[in-house]
Amino acid sequence: MTNQESDGSLLLDDQLCFALYAAQRAVTSAYRPLLDELGLTYPQYLVLLVLWERGETTVKELAAALRLDYGTVSPLLKRLEAAGLVRRERAARDERSVLVACTGRGEELKGRAARVPGALMAATDLADAEVARLREELRRLADRAQAAAGRLDDGHLR
Repeated sequence: MTNQESDGSLLLDDQLCFALYAAQRAVTSAYRPLLDELGLTYPQYLVLLVLWERGETTVKELAAALRLDYGTVSPLLKRLEAAGLVRRERAARDERSVLVACTGRGEELKGRAARVPGALMAATDLADAEVARLREELRRLADRAQAAAGRLDDGHLR
């Protein structure tokens, strides 16, 4: 094995991170026209997916489900609230906790959004089995990368 193979290639096209970045940007771009019809951005769509699935939830639980920090979720919720799609309120039992839920208007949007996943799959010409395989591999990669991030300290394994 050469040093380049053991240390890794510095060629852009050899980088896993770049392949993921390019794929993520392309997928988000493919979603854009579908979500524009709903008046949503991709991150707002993800927030609503969690709320449609779980119902009322705390901001903390929402951020965890999306693997985002509070500072990223809060502005998304403000924009969705201004659009009349979600409501936020302090929890009665714990005033430090903020609950988020869809409004009636947000729930109505769910019916229109139901066509988005199928439209994207048709547009990308991906078979159900291929989507399932990719999703499982990406989940496994995300779990491994998260574990690796916990072991890395200033670029060195702990």
